[in-house]
Amino acid sequence: MKKIMIIDGGPRKNMNTAIMLEKFAEGAREAGAEVKIVRLYGIDYKGCMSCMACKIKDRASNVCKFKDALTPVLDEIAQADGLVLGSPIYFGDVTGQMRTFLERLAFPWLSYNDYSLTAPKRMPVMLIETMNGTPERNNSQGYGSMEPCIAAALGEPERLIAYNTYQVKSYDRFELAGFSEEAKRQWRDEHWEQDQQRAFEAGKRMAEKIMA
Repeated sequence: MKKIMIIDGGPRKNMNTAIMLEKFAEGAREAGAEVKIVRLYGIDYKGCMSCMACKIKDRASNVCKFKDALTPVLDEIAQADGLVLGSPIYFGDVTGQMRTFLERLAFPWLSYNDYSLTAPKRMPVMLIETMNGTPERNNSQGYGSMEPCIAAALGEPERLIAYNTYQVKSYDRFELAGFSEEAKRQWRDEHWEQDQQRAFEAGKRMAEKIMA
C-alpha cells in the first residue's frame, strides 16, 4: 500500500492546523492510501547539529544521520510515497518546530560538490498553512527559503491556505481586542467548511496520484 506521511508543525491538537491535516488524511484514506500523522510538538528533537555526518566521503547520506527521536520519522519519509507539511503561521513564518524539522530533512539533500539537492525519492508534496491574516492582508512568507529546496528535491509542492482562522474558541477570555470576533465568526461560517473540504479533496487527489 502506498503511504503518505503528514507532519503537523502546530502546537495544538484540536485546532486549525490539526483539523486541516486530519481532513487531508481522511481524503487520502478514502482513496486507499496508508496515512501516518506525526505531531512535531510531541517529539523531543533538535535542529541540524552541523555534525556533517551526512557529508562524509564515500559514506554520504541524503537522510540525516544524527540520532534522536526524529530519526525514525525521517527514515519513514525517505521511504514514503507522499509528504504533507502543515503549520500555523507565526510572525509571518512557519513554527520553530517546523523550521527545525525542515533543517534536518533538507540539509542531507544538499551536495556541497555541485550544490544540487537530491532526496531519497521524489514524491508529491502538499504545504498547508493556517493563519490569522486574510488573502488581502497577511505577512506570511509560508515555508520561505525551504520551499525552493523542497521543490528541487521532491517536486513542485501544492499549497493550501486557510485564512483568518479562529485563534481561540472564546475571544471574551483573552486580550484580543484587535480582532473582531463577529467578523471572525462571519468569515469562519463562510469559509471554514470549504477549507476543510479542500483539504479532504487534496488528500484524495494525492492518494489517487501515487496509486495510479
